[in-house]
Amino acid sequence: MLRHAAINLQSWADNRRNFVLLCKIKRNIMYDAIVIGAGAAGLMAAAEAARAGRSVLLLEKMEKAGRKIRITGKGRCNLTNARPAEEFIDHVRANAYFFNVAFSEFNNRATIRFFERLGVKLDIERGERVFPHSGKAWDIANALTEYCEEHGVEIMYHTRVTEILTLGGRVYGVKYINRRGFERKEECENVIVATGGVSYPSTGSTGDGYTFADAMGHTIEPVRPALTPLRTSHPQREYLNGLLLKNVGAKLYVDNELRQEEFGELGFSERGIEGAVALRMSRDAVDALIDQRRASDLLRVSRAAVDALIDQKRVKLVLDLKPALDADTLRERIRREMADMQPEEFFAELLRKLVPKNLVVPLAKEVDFHSKSYISKLTDTEIERLIKILKGMVFPITDYAPFEYAVVTAGGVSCDEVNRYTMESVKVKGLYFAGEVLDIDADTGGYNLQVAFSTGRLAGQLKK
Repeated sequence: MLRHAAINLQSWADNRRNFVLLCKIKRNIMYDAIVIGAGAAGLMAAAEAARAGRSVLLLEKMEKAGRKIRITGKGRCNLTNARPAEEFIDHVRANAYFFNVAFSEFNNRATIRFFERLGVKLDIERGERVFPHSGKAWDIANALTEYCEEHGVEIMYHTRVTEILTLGGRVYGVKYINRRGFERKEECENVIVATGGVSYPSTGSTGDGYTFADAMGHTIEPVRPALTPLRTSHPQREYLNGLLLKNVGAKLYVDNELRQEEFGELGFSERGIEGAVALRMSRDAVDALIDQRRASDLLRVSRAAVDALIDQKRVKLVLDLKPALDADTLRERIRREMADMQPEEFFAELLRKLVPKNLVVPLAKEVDFHSKSYISKLTDTEIERLIKILKGMVFPITDYAPFEYAVVTAGGVSCDEVNRYTMESVKVKGLYFAGEVLDIDADTGGYNLQVAFSTGRLAGQLKK
């Protein structure tokens, strides 16, 4: 009797599958899922859906998949970070609680195993950053793309989605412009939005996902550049272009309140102050600058109030150029260097023994002692001023580089309107989000790509 019941149950299941398939054929539905965007999140989502036996269409408006992956990590692709899970989550700056579900299902260790199984050899470098052993970012992009193709994902390039179609609170397909410029419609009951943010727009990330989400009633948290160079009004900034400082201490102050402290590498370029230290601090700096401008706009009716606010709301970066030495040890070092020099040697030569060449003129100007003056004329007061500057050189931060130079986008689709256990919209059935389009961003060091991989994989499971 039990065997007979089991046969009937199996027969019912087979008949139901055939019925669903027949309905799809009648409605001209060819795919179980459509993924918009072939970046890190989109490729992972498409692969996961296809791996489960679903038919998947992946739509990408650029000429190849993984455009942003191919330039990350200066072309080397820092794909994740190998820190323990609890430390990893501490580096997620927005909605870590939301991301933690996806991360628990597919964490950094799982990502490492995933790519190694695809034949990509990986190395763990300083700061637990994970890179392909080849040093070539395209190895990651190609491995993901090939994995999708092996599982039957159909990828259409040069294809721009113009609308996600909904009816009665659920998705039923998309409209898109194909490579020949013709508009087409594809019906489908599941659509995954993995369009990225607006950082590095040349890679195809131009905010399309925000437009789609907004049209379907989703809240878009204000977007702004994150992990972006900071711009300073320091009067000697032109001397610093091309300077790279290693092993420096840095403190970020907002309203004269210490917000963040970092140690590591920092550089100067025409884009602004960059390097790992500056990028990690940029999120708080950008938010403070935006708050300052918003308040200034609101108070524009009162010039005195605006001036007072701006005076109070200053953002500054303070660099310790000699973090290994306290003031007393640094003083002894300077005295020792001076004792080994001739009285007629220039102040610039003393500075050159302490800092890189690019910093000589800026430091001399800060100390207010000409770089071509003799060290014999250097007073105790000027030495103390030099020590103070070496231990705390102040760079007022007045602006930040635009999205063209930002590594990631902060803000995006509100996580309050997405089911964190499935990545499905709570507003529209069959609509899923993954990756940078969501209001999740993290520190530099491989964390943001992991966000894309984890949320992409969870979205690709099409859980209900």
